[in-house]
Amino acid sequence: MSETNRRDFLKASAAALAVGHLSAPARALAIPVASARPYKPMALGVCTSFVDNPEAAIADVHALAMPTCQISAHALDDDLSKRLGAALAKYGVTATALSTSGPGPHSSNFYDGPLTLGLIPRTYRAERIEKLKKFSDFAKPLGIPAIRAHVGFIPEDPNDPLYREAVETLRDVSSYCKANGQDFLYEAGTETPVSLLRTIQDVGLDNQGVNLDTANLILYGKANPLDALDVLGPYVKNTHAKDGFYPTNAHDLGKEAPIPHGKVDFPRIIQRLKQLDYQGPITIEREISGTGWLEDVKRERDYLAKLIES
Repeated sequence: MSETNRRDFLKASAAALAVGHLSAPARALAIPVASARPYKPMALGVCTSFVDNPEAAIADVHALAMPTCQISAHALDDDLSKRLGAALAKYGVTATALSTSGPGPHSSNFYDGPLTLGLIPRTYRAERIEKLKKFSDFAKPLGIPAIRAHVGFIPEDPNDPLYREAVETLRDVSSYCKANGQDFLYEAGTETPVSLLRTIQDVGLDNQGVNLDTANLILYGKANPLDALDVLGPYVKNTHAKDGFYPTNAHDLGKEAPIPHGKVDFPRIIQRLKQLDYQGPITIEREISGTGWLEDVKRERDYLAKLIES
């Protein structure tokens, strides 16, 4: 959603701080966290973005009474980075991940997506690697613990030469993030959970993790997100709470839906995350624009808060 839409439709403060379930002390996961988390496990958050006004974006998160957020931006410079840091401190919001995309075109359908999305296509790969590294550098002084990316359609066949290139590319980016004290998070959905697990293991670095987008796995027709936790659970460090339906044609993704009106079984997802001693946030992502966005996010926040606290 654009910065303008978010700012126009976010107004007064919500009623109560939607914090997460207070679980037992964290067990040692297969992959360590990049830094200590200043929020409770399963603290609620929301995806936000900005073009040139980071304070307005973070004020929107604060107005929703959420302690965390994920931030997306197309560009950052020293001035925007300083203003973003000041806004996070002013409103007491913790940014749990920073993401970007481009340069160049990108599409998420089943025909153009494999040719344009993320780091897998050779076209624009070098420029996109460089951009992610610059974002990692900007995230470091802000204390943002992770860089999140749609890496693209990772080939299912590990013998595919493009898969081998992908592993080297992702090792390069993950290594750079590790040197900056950050996790590198794969946005789940464009490949099966087993293929993503294989990639993480073949890259072989301990700062990799998964941003489990509960709807993407359904929208791309790759898996049920509950079952995906059996494969990827120990690697999940952040979660996009989103809902949707499976594809009904061979060209386009399935349709997003407001929580809990799609195919995601959120009661069982939250229960399974608790069983896994999940320590990360639950970050709402509602990818629509217009007046419906704010009301949907409020309803989803309240619905998820009840599940987390039960």
